[in-house]
Amino acid sequence: MPINITMPALSPTMEEGNLAKWLVKEGDEVKAGDVIAEIETDKATMEVEAVDEGKVAKIVVPAGTEGVKVNALIAVLAEEGEDVAEAAKAGGTPEKKSEAPKQEQAKAEAPKPEPAKPEKPQASAAAPAANDHATGDRVFASPLARRIAKDGGVDVVAIKGSGPHGRVVKADVEAAIAGGGAKAAAPAGAPATAVKPMSDDAVLKLFDEGSYELVPHDNMRKTIARRLVEAKTTIPHFYLTLDCEIDALLALRAQMNAAAPMKKTEHGEAPVYKLSVNDMIIKAMAMALMAVPDANASWTEANMVMHKHADVGVAVSIPGGLITPIIRHADQKSLSTISREMKDMASRARSRKLKPEEYQGGTTAVSNLGMFGIKDFAAVINPPHATILAVGAGEERAVVKKGEIVVANVMSVTLSTDHRAVDGALGAELLQAFKKYIENPMSMLV
Repeated sequence: MPINITMPALSPTMEEGNLAKWLVKEGDEVKAGDVIAEIETDKATMEVEAVDEGKVAKIVVPAGTEGVKVNALIAVLAEEGEDVAEAAKAGGTPEKKSEAPKQEQAKAEAPKPEPAKPEKPQASAAAPAANDHATGDRVFASPLARRIAKDGGVDVVAIKGSGPHGRVVKADVEAAIAGGGAKAAAPAGAPATAVKPMSDDAVLKLFDEGSYELVPHDNMRKTIARRLVEAKTTIPHFYLTLDCEIDALLALRAQMNAAAPMKKTEHGEAPVYKLSVNDMIIKAMAMALMAVPDANASWTEANMVMHKHADVGVAVSIPGGLITPIIRHADQKSLSTISREMKDMASRARSRKLKPEEYQGGTTAVSNLGMFGIKDFAAVINPPHATILAVGAGEERAVVKKGEIVVANVMSVTLSTDHRAVDGALGAELLQAFKKYIENPMSMLV
C-alpha cells in the first residue's frame, strides 16, 4: 500500500508552513530517519525526517510552496516491492498511513458524540506506557493520531506507539482515551462570554477607501496573535514593579570587559567576550529563581511543575515578530558563557535558524526594552512560564540617601506573574532576590 507523507506539525503552535526545499526527488529510496525536506515554520527553518522507508513515488507539493496546511498531503512513498507508478496514482486515498477521510465519514454518520473505542481490544484499560521519545525528542505520530489525541484531550507524548519504529497510530490514541490515561491539560480557550472581535469588513468601513493598504498576516504574526490572546485571557496576570540601582553593576561590567583576554581574528584582535547589562540581568534572574525555588514553577491543571534549574528565555525582536531563545541552566553558567550563547542564538534567531528545543520551554523570560529608552512596561507571560521580567532603561535619577539627594543610575523592572502558580508575597520575594543580585553584582561571581 502507498504511504502518504503529510505536512508535519513541527511545533505546538504550527498551523501551516512553507515547503522550502525537497532534499529527495521522485524515484529516490529513503529510510526512516533520512532528511527529506526543509520546512519553514512560524519560527524557524527545520529539517523533516522520514518515519517510514520506501521509494518516493510522487512529490505532490513542489518546493517553494507557501501556506501548506498541517496534515496536507505533500508526497507519496511506495513500499518495498510495490509498483511506483501504481503507488503514485493511489497516493492520497485512505490507507493505513492516512485515515483522515475515514474519520470524517465516521463523524458524519454518528448522530451523537461518543468516546472513541480502540479498533483492537486491549488487555488492560490502563493507559499505555509513556512514549520512548517523551524525554524531549520529537514524537513520531501519524497526523490522524495527533488530531484524535488533541480532540480527546490526551498527550501524545505519553502514549507508547505500536506502529513502525514506535510511531503512535490511531489505535494507540483511542486505547489511551478509552483507558482514561495520558490526559493532557485542557487547552486554553477564550472565555464563553468573550466578545467577538470586529470583522475585517467592519474595521475597514471605519476608514476611507484608498487611505490604507492591506498586508496579509504571515504565519509568525498569526501565531503571536493567537498565543497572546490565549495568554492574556486565560492567565490571571498581576504585576510587581521596583527600582534597582545599577551603579555597582555598571562598574563591575566595565571592569570585567576591560579584563577580557584578547583573541586573534581576521580583522586583528578582539576581546573574547563583551558583557552587556542584559547578560547580567539574565544571570541575576536565574539566581533569584534558585534562591526562591517556589517561584520557579509552571502551572498545569493537574500539577504544579517545580523546576530544578533556571532556564531563562530572552525576547529577541526579529523581522515580523519576536522569538524567545532560552539560556538553559543559566544559574550555573558564567557571565561570559551566557554572553556568548546569547549573541549566537540572537544571530541565528534573526535568520530563523534556531532549533525548536532552543526556543521552546524554559522556566521564565526576560524582555528588555531599555535600549529604546522605555522607562517601564508590563510584559505578557509566555506559557508555560509563570513569570516574565520586563526591564526598562537605566537612567540617572535623583534619589534620597541618608537624608541627602544624590544622583544614581536606576533601572525599573516589572515582574508579570501567573497568580495561579505564584502568589503576591512569593512574587515580591523573587523580585527582592533579583534586586539583591543586581545591586550586589559581585555575588553573582561566587
